[in-house]
Amino acid sequence: MDLKSVKEYFAWLYYQYQIISCCAVLEPWEQSMFNTILLTIVAMVVYTAYVFIPIHIRLAWEFFSKICGYHSAISS
Repeated sequence: MDLKSVKEYFAWLYYQYQIISCCAVLEPWEQSMFNTILLTIVAMVVYTAYVFIPIHIRLAWEFFSKICGYHSAISS
């Protein structure tokens, strides 16, 4: 892939995003507010997943290892 086709592909993806989210009919300041709020929500979801999913996986592993009788080295 050359640089022009990659640029066109990203332009097409951005156009699809605008059409699907109805951003194409918003004014520029409304688009920036919508994009800011959406980016903030996505960032919070990613951060929460990064922080809490490993904890829940460890707790589930400990729970099921006690049920199955397997004692792992990661349990403290």
